[in-house]
Amino acid sequence: MSAENSSAQSMAAQIPGGLASAMVAPLSTYRLQLHPGFGFAQCRETLPYLAALGISHVYASPIFKARAGSTHGYDVCDHQTLNPELGTTEEFDALMAECKRLGMGWIQDIVPNHMAVSGDNGMLVDVLENGESSRYFNYFDIEWNHPYKSMAGRMLAPFLGVYYSQALDNGEIQIRFGEDGFSVHYYGIRLPLRIDSYGKILTHNLGEFRDKAGRDHPDYVKLLGILYNIENVSGEKREPEHYTQIFFIKRLLNEMYQTSPSIRGFIDANIRAFNGQETYEGDRYALLDDLLSEQFFRLSFWKVAGEEINYRRFFSINDLISLRSEDEAVFYHTHKLILERIRDQSFSGVRVDHIDGLFDPSSYLQRLRGQIPGAYVAVEKILTKEETLPTFWPIHGTTGYDFMSWACNLFVHSGNEGAFQKLYAGFAGMKESLADILTLQKREIIRRHMAGDVDNLARLFKTVSVMDRRGIDITMVALKQAITELLVQFPVYRTYISHESFRPADLTYVRDAIRATRRSNPDLSFELDFLQDFLLLEFGEAVRATGRREWVHFVMRFQQVTGPLMAKAMEDSTFYVFNRLLCLNEVGSDPGRFGMQPADWHASVRTRMEHWPAAMNATGTHDCKRGEDARMRLAALSELPEQWGETLKSLRRQTGGGPRRKGRQPSRNELYFLYQTLLAHMPFGEDELEGFKERLRLYLVKAMREAKVRSNWLNPNDEAEKAFCDAAESLLGPKGQSHFMGEFQPLLRRVARVGMVNSLSQALLKIAAPGIPDFYQGSELWDFSMVDPDNRRPVDFGTRRKALQEMDAAFGAAPLKLVRQLLERPEDGRIKLFLIWRGLHIRKEFPGLFTRGEYLPLAFTGARKDMAFGFARSLNGGTALAVVPRLFAKAAGPDGDFPLGAFWEDTALVPPRPKNFIDAFTGREFPAEDAIYLSDLFRELPLALLTPANGRPALPGGEPGQS
Repeated sequence: MSAENSSAQSMAAQIPGGLASAMVAPLSTYRLQLHPGFGFAQCRETLPYLAALGISHVYASPIFKARAGSTHGYDVCDHQTLNPELGTTEEFDALMAECKRLGMGWIQDIVPNHMAVSGDNGMLVDVLENGESSRYFNYFDIEWNHPYKSMAGRMLAPFLGVYYSQALDNGEIQIRFGEDGFSVHYYGIRLPLRIDSYGKILTHNLGEFRDKAGRDHPDYVKLLGILYNIENVSGEKREPEHYTQIFFIKRLLNEMYQTSPSIRGFIDANIRAFNGQETYEGDRYALLDDLLSEQFFRLSFWKVAGEEINYRRFFSINDLISLRSEDEAVFYHTHKLILERIRDQSFSGVRVDHIDGLFDPSSYLQRLRGQIPGAYVAVEKILTKEETLPTFWPIHGTTGYDFMSWACNLFVHSGNEGAFQKLYAGFAGMKESLADILTLQKREIIRRHMAGDVDNLARLFKTVSVMDRRGIDITMVALKQAITELLVQFPVYRTYISHESFRPADLTYVRDAIRATRRSNPDLSFELDFLQDFLLLEFGEAVRATGRREWVHFVMRFQQVTGPLMAKAMEDSTFYVFNRLLCLNEVGSDPGRFGMQPADWHASVRTRMEHWPAAMNATGTHDCKRGEDARMRLAALSELPEQWGETLKSLRRQTGGGPRRKGRQPSRNELYFLYQTLLAHMPFGEDELEGFKERLRLYLVKAMREAKVRSNWLNPNDEAEKAFCDAAESLLGPKGQSHFMGEFQPLLRRVARVGMVNSLSQALLKIAAPGIPDFYQGSELWDFSMVDPDNRRPVDFGTRRKALQEMDAAFGAAPLKLVRQLLERPEDGRIKLFLIWRGLHIRKEFPGLFTRGEYLPLAFTGARKDMAFGFARSLNGGTALAVVPRLFAKAAGPDGDFPLGAFWEDTALVPPRPKNFIDAFTGREFPAEDAIYLSDLFRELPLALLTPANGRPALPGGEPGQS
């Protein structure tokens, strides 16, 4: 096993010319969510607007054939086929042609980890029909040799809404016949019967059919021929003979069913008999039960999968089954169309979904890079705390959750952490720490959803550990407990330890987790010590080569479990329970980290630039818990603990000292969540309020179930959910007027105004900082969306296109006049659209400066220097400056006035190199000086992007600065 640096060198050697020279990274990306209502044709119509905005690359959600009606595309059914619900191949080709005409690239989101369990998934249907004879038998991550007899040689199919026996007795499980042969149906679920079990149906009452039709009747003779082929097909192995015989059987059987009334009547009668629709003495469903017991799947109640499961799922979602992408055949089958599209230059690169779910992410990325050496590759990877991305991965970086966390924390006032903790504890009565809540949630996730995964790990470990004498006396009970406790204590989503590579940090994560587990479970010290040896691949002398392979296999399996557990426990649970400041409860963020100092921000960005200069800078994604501008409102709240505290006191007096009926009224913690939610997401316009109320109701139900405190997805508490939603409805009032809103309005107005400036600043930092600015669809106007599916609502591109066209014309004539007009009504969001448009076009004008330019923190002087933040980008003598305000809410006054002009008093920035600059937004020219006063720089707009003058004239209507 080699260390990180040597692995990095070996992988880099396989990329011709290295990453930097192999391709030109995008200048900017724009995420589009494709679905049946927004397919290839609609996407094509949107491209001219995106090009005018300044976007260089579309960044598209999965476009391969998915489950019928899919709204997101991650439930893939066929990686080699475009999703017909998005449009035709001709429409897609036209879309690609339009991209090329506009000079735009295409980054494609791919899903290598899992597929949908669906009748539309031809590979899985083939496996469930043919078992070991299927050409795809090894494609899915199924444990066919499970020790439980009910799952040995059968895939668990946990899709029933009730227990199997109840579903059977209720007549909900039915056999049907169609063009594709016999299949099992349970409401919308369709699973194929194995071919050799057709005989049970076709021989039932066969004697009666013979006596009635006669031995020499052609139909009877043909039926005997089919039965003969069925009896012998199981003896054939895979292709081509096996599939030829199956095709013949199905084709002939369907032809007879369609043309012969006697055969149709015989088959229909037998189906009724198996479905329990005939009158019987005794068990009317015995025939069906016996038939189902022979299949390559075992139907079960969906809750069974939480405790017993023999296939790997995406997180704990039963109807998403994982692939064995580490297998070369699986890789090339599922990536065939992707690779073809990259090679013909339709796609510029890929975004790899859920990289942590793969068996060996490092080897997968190495294989992928070997096939597409010149393509842009980003991975969806969540980094916790101070964790870094493995530098030996041959990629360009992550999709930007790390940047999103920094961008938010920069505007959170770290000095107010103690005050907010006190307010939260006092109002909500929360005594548990974040760590305590996360630990509790991990235990609950394991108990309710992943006990089967732990059981599988323990059995695998037990099988391997007996090769070492230290493992002989370790019992399954102790082993399950040790694995559970270690999973609970694991500090990161996953490690990347394998024979080929590892990060030194990975070893530290394992040792730290073992140490923490041992402290709380001293009676498991022996088991934990042995587990540590396994996870660190510290083989004993007695372990032979075969045993070592199995040992490594266990480690890889263990690493596949830590990620889903962390994601479910943190993102889908703790984020809805620990509610101190909700803008920090975001994917990729740590709610325990309250703010970020400028020096730390600069250091983080510089490190990222050194290792991952082409990583994405995201501030919003389809997986975010709240829209990027909603987070910026709550960041503004972090500056106002006194006003927040007074507001909470007033609201507490209104609602009394506590819940009036325990268990029925919202808890204090839920109310604390609700108040912040209203601050973050309340729309500007009164006309939007009714729609907002309905969206809020759906969101609150989801939030309660995710929190898993008084309700959950397994056992929803309808009464508690209704009480929570009714409380929100009563607070808002029938027309948005209530005593609550009267108390709430001053704080809402203040954080909304400050939040707008924070949002504009966040957008500018994203555009100017090292990395690729990524924009989530629609977020070029204010984005106060709530979590999925709210953030996947249709985007009104027509409104955005019209606004951009008007700005383009107005800016060319008089930039300052346009800026003043936009600031007269900032609530409509056009000021944000304007800033993004201008920023992206500056990136296009100076691409080298923003992709390769040196990053230099700016220094400020004067009374309000701590409220200013900025950096310079410099390359070959050219310099650009990005300057924004931060933590100005108190000084801005109770109405959240924008920090313009005289607000800044004597505060000035010190350029690293005095240059002549032009402000990209106002068109104003600033001559070379040793200092630029913010009272002048921010005279018209409370942020600036100063770009190299280089002999360029100031824009029309742009007044000179007074520096």
